[in-house]
Amino acid sequence: MNALIDTLRPNGLDPAEDVLLAWLKTTDEAAVAQLYQAAFRIKNEQSGPGIFLRGLMEISNQCQKNCLYCGIRHQNEATLRYDLPESDILALGHKAAELGYASIVLQGGERVDNKFVSKITRLLQGLKNIELKRGVDGGARKPHQAKGLGITLSLGEQTEEVYREWYEAGAHRYLLRIESSDPELYGKIHPQDKLHTYQRRIEALQSLRRVGYQVGTGVMIGLPFQTEEHLVKDLLFFKHLDIDMCGMGPYIPHHDTPLAVYADKIPSPERRLDLSIRMVALLRMLMPNINIAATTALQVLSDRGRELAIEAGANVVMPNLTDLLYRSNYDLYDGKPGASVDADLTDSPFARYLQERNIPILRGEWGDSMHYFARQRG
Repeated sequence: MNALIDTLRPNGLDPAEDVLLAWLKTTDEAAVAQLYQAAFRIKNEQSGPGIFLRGLMEISNQCQKNCLYCGIRHQNEATLRYDLPESDILALGHKAAELGYASIVLQGGERVDNKFVSKITRLLQGLKNIELKRGVDGGARKPHQAKGLGITLSLGEQTEEVYREWYEAGAHRYLLRIESSDPELYGKIHPQDKLHTYQRRIEALQSLRRVGYQVGTGVMIGLPFQTEEHLVKDLLFFKHLDIDMCGMGPYIPHHDTPLAVYADKIPSPERRLDLSIRMVALLRMLMPNINIAATTALQVLSDRGRELAIEAGANVVMPNLTDLLYRSNYDLYDGKPGASVDADLTDSPFARYLQERNIPILRGEWGDSMHYFARQRG
């Protein structure tokens, strides 16, 4: 089996699709455990033993899009809409710094109106001025972190001009999930209109790269109509796009969405969890020095979902900083966890798990993608 693991990293070339497919389909539990161990080891070699923190702020559930899988889609009238005031978001930035979160994520529904764009620009300028309170384990900050909070945006498709405005205002990472890299499957999970085209999404990812962001994307795993062959192509898509970070996890239906009627066409929860963890491990083998998130959706299928992803090579977690008053309204999918969980991980079961495994939580670190810097040098 060691020889098969070696075929995942064939001297810089892409592995054969049938090799990746075999890993997604195998029932050999010992082999899969060996894959996870190899991916965990590579993660430690490439980005160190620690886990990077991203303080997640769900700033608005207002959205112009109607993606068929999403609970905050524009046409879902059952969703109670909100848009956090700038003062509240800045207060969350200060809270993040107090907790030792040197990096944050601003996530929200997709809007392109001038009022929203200007609001984000002002927020970025304000958040960048927040001084970090402590470094790793309370120690001194690293020199580059004197700049303040590291900021990731996840605010959907925008024009290249808007991406540039936000980059110049202080954001330096952007997550824009492709959801499926297969154009046909992409079309089945989005409306057939000009706002939801596959080409639009690809062009937005290319714009982010041109502007200079650390670029992240990801997919849902276990979608209706999705096969293991689709997932293999997703992995190779990530490699070909040369992404710097990835956030992917299981598809969890939302009862108020058109895609929910196909619930009988998705794999079992156990299979979706298993496939998601395998995808993390395989991507770590393919792209050893990118950042890979242990996503929140994994916890819907298992209380240990994040832990399993970390054991398979993930190196980023995103505890939710959003005020409890709003979290339940950011209902992307049914059963979304963390509605009442404190973002301070100091005495949490998750923190105790990491401590038992000698995996440090890297407070005070931006946790940028090593792949990004290697690509810049190249």
